[in-house]
Amino acid sequence: MTVPTVGRIVHYKSYGTPGGEFEPECRAAIVASDVDPLSMEATLVVVNPTGLFFNQQCKHDPHTKKGGTWHWPEGTPNA
Repeated sequence: MTVPTVGRIVHYKSYGTPGGEFEPECRAAIVASDVDPLSMEATLVVVNPTGLFFNQQCKHDPHTKKGGTWHWPEGTPNA
């Protein structure tokens, strides 16, 4: 697995709302600091339609892509 470097674009999976009004969605995110190569936890700047969101120690989840995690964009050679 390729460890993303600062400035790379990844996808952050939003949580959605508890009542289901909004489904979890992929959002563009920028890697903001060095990634731990063992845990693959990253500090991200997530780009939302209403503004930026900062997420520290965001876990990598390439398979289930559950809310609150990051993964490589689909179709990238790094996935």
